[in-house]
Amino acid sequence: MTEPSNAATAATYGGVLPAHDRFDYSPIHARPDYAWPNGARLAVYLGFNLEHFAFGEGMGACIGPASPEPDVLNYSWREYGNRVGAWRCLEMFDALGMPAATILNTALYDHCPELVAACVARGDELVGHGHTNAERQGVWSEAAERRLLADCRERITRESGQAPAGWLSPWISESARTPDLLAETGYAYTLNWCHDDQPLPMRTRAGTELWSVPYPQELNDIPMIVGRRMDAAAFAQMTLDNLDEMLLQSAAQPLVMGLALHPYIVGQPYRLKHLRRVLERFAQARDRGEIWLATPGAVCAHARAAHQRAAA
Repeated sequence: MTEPSNAATAATYGGVLPAHDRFDYSPIHARPDYAWPNGARLAVYLGFNLEHFAFGEGMGACIGPASPEPDVLNYSWREYGNRVGAWRCLEMFDALGMPAATILNTALYDHCPELVAACVARGDELVGHGHTNAERQGVWSEAAERRLLADCRERITRESGQAPAGWLSPWISESARTPDLLAETGYAYTLNWCHDDQPLPMRTRAGTELWSVPYPQELNDIPMIVGRRMDAAAFAQMTLDNLDEMLLQSAAQPLVMGLALHPYIVGQPYRLKHLRRVLERFAQARDRGEIWLATPGAVCAHARAAHQRAAA
């Protein structure tokens, strides 16, 4: 038997590993304490993802095996969210008096502006989410990525009358410079990082503060329902279990719980039934003062103010 070469057996890393330098390690129990509005210890928000996809090309989630383009099955399944599922979700949000963060592709202004207008009329926060989820930004040049961030912010401001404070990259795709570019193009927070249960500041190359607000990759219908094939009842129960546990944990620290929803998934009638069970429980917890039902922008602003008071 031939012995493996030294190159094949040598360790790749030794000592301190490569790091991002965006923030330092900080254990959850060693931070300033504060409360959310009305004394709540747990902030909860809905991340309502409205997306549009190129026909016959590009990326997109699949409910069935991907076919050669044009992949009509998977394209039309996603389009159901904009035509039907999103409207059903908005009806439910309205019935429960529930705010949401509309995380939107700016391609929606060309495709279905009525849907964005309905979210604006509700008073929802608008969060930048690229132009389309048919592509990812992390592989682009710095100039192209900067142009995407600036163009999305300008269009949302022009079309809807509110400048987005937050950003979620399509497919959570970042380059090494994305946080720097976000701060330099006027964004206050990012939802890309899922490393914590509290909003925390990040460092940028210009010294401008950019906040990270927790965005869920577990309480998220794409990785759980599409990726892990979890059924709607199990997803709903998982969400309620998470709420119960975080309510207990929040006695020690103020925490944030997001729920990421895509209407082409949860807007399907048999899944919507189970989402209603979750949101009714959220509404009950809100009415009892157990949670602060908010938007990520409001969560970021409150946490920043709390940190400033603690530093002073």
